Amino acid sequence: MTDSLHLPHDRAAIPLAPSLDQALVDAHMPTRLPVVDRRVVRLCLWAIGLGLAVGGVARLLTLLIGFVTNLAFYGRLGTSFASPAGHHLGLWVVLLPSLGGIIVGIMARWGSRAIRGHGIPEAMEQVLTNESRIPARMTWLKPLSSAIAIGTGGPFGAEGPIIATGGAVGSLLGQRLPVSADERKTLLAAGAAAGMAAVFSAPVSAVLLSIELLLFERRARSLIPVALAAAAGTGMRFALEGAGPVFPMPELAPVAPLALLVYALLGLAMGIAGVGVTRLTYGIEDAFEKLPIHWMWWPALGGLVVGAVGYVAPKTLGVGYDNITEVISGQLGLAAMAWLALAKLVSWSIALGSGTSGGTLAPLFTIGGAAGGVAGALLAHWSWLHVDPRMAALIGMAALFAGASRALMTSAVFVFETTMQPHALLPLLAACATAYLVSGLMMRHTIMTEKIARRGVHVPTDFVADSTGGRAPVL
Repeated sequence: MTDSLHLPHDRAAIPLAPSLDQALVDAHMPTRLPVVDRRVVRLCLWAIGLGLAVGGVARLLTLLIGFVTNLAFYGRLGTSFASPAGHHLGLWVVLLPSLGGIIVGIMARWGSRAIRGHGIPEAMEQVLTNESRIPARMTWLKPLSSAIAIGTGGPFGAEGPIIATGGAVGSLLGQRLPVSADERKTLLAAGAAAGMAAVFSAPVSAVLLSIELLLFERRARSLIPVALAAAAGTGMRFALEGAGPVFPMPELAPVAPLALLVYALLGLAMGIAGVGVTRLTYGIEDAFEKLPIHWMWWPALGGLVVGAVGYVAPKTLGVGYDNITEVISGQLGLAAMAWLALAKLVSWSIALGSGTSGGTLAPLFTIGGAAGGVAGALLAHWSWLHVDPRMAALIGMAALFAGASRALMTSAVFVFETTMQPHALLPLLAACATAYLVSGLMMRHTIMTEKIARRGVHVPTDFVADSTGGRAPVL
């Protein structure tokens, strides 16, 4: 019903606007644009093709890692994803990661220094400072250097390099097409999401990762193409490797209320651990900066530590996806999990701090899962708490990454997608939230943003509504 003004002498009633304030707003509002248009449709088609291509690249990268691993550790030709833990090299294994570090150092010095590190911060920097323009040579330098580093025993996962490679492919496509810088950013994020989705069969968390770490926005014009690229990348994985969870485990029971509280507190502890891991990693990187030798040789020095740790703890070598499966399935005892968490932390933090090429997701999930499993095994002695060590391992995986990266939703959904455990969603959400809370209180920058923040790059941390109803980042 509209209000009306009744004039004298029985004149007709004149309708008024429902609100004077609303009328003033409408008068100053720009013409509303559609949520999507033809450019968005074209961008979606490009993103789907990009997702399929990156899905194939992800498969090639895993085959390349398998090839280098088989050749380096077993002296055979093959592309199967073999674990280095079963090698018979003896003390020679100490030198093997160092050899890989020498090759990576040479590639970084005379190829591109950007291959050093885990790739996501470098992609973020290009988004924020260079209109999402990544050099074309990164499309082959990053996966090749990562395959050499991981294949010779580097304690990294394939996900970081393929995220960086997918982003580089998306950026290259955006540089070849008549698109704006904003659309190029969308293609970069779409390639990165497709890469992560293709490696882990986790399309939703891949989209969330792109929003939280690359897009710095949530608009239909960017969200839809990224989501379609992630779906295409996952579809390609299904076609090439089959469906099913990447980390299969026995079905978990629903969580008791008291156990939910315990898991939330465990998330708090893992958030503190995430802050510690971040500071440790960058402290080691600062220590390498003080060495009186060229940075090209740092990965070789880090490789010696990786090899030495790998000699006494073979499970720390390589991607270690099988370690994650064993931890969350309850196949490792308390002492084995504690040793794995400590040894992997030492090996990975020194290797990453040395500037070699590798990722952060799988190592953090291994360390967090093993640490959470230890906590769960200890807490399970008090039966009235109803704590399941396998659920605690899942909590450790997600919460450590959430604390270190502050990618809250990505962390929670990722663990669900890779294990397909619906009863884990609630405790995962609670634990990742508490990890984020304590991380935000204790640390200004994250493991993803500290490096570029030191270079003077301001990274958006929150998103708020602007005066026109859009979404604007808060720096």
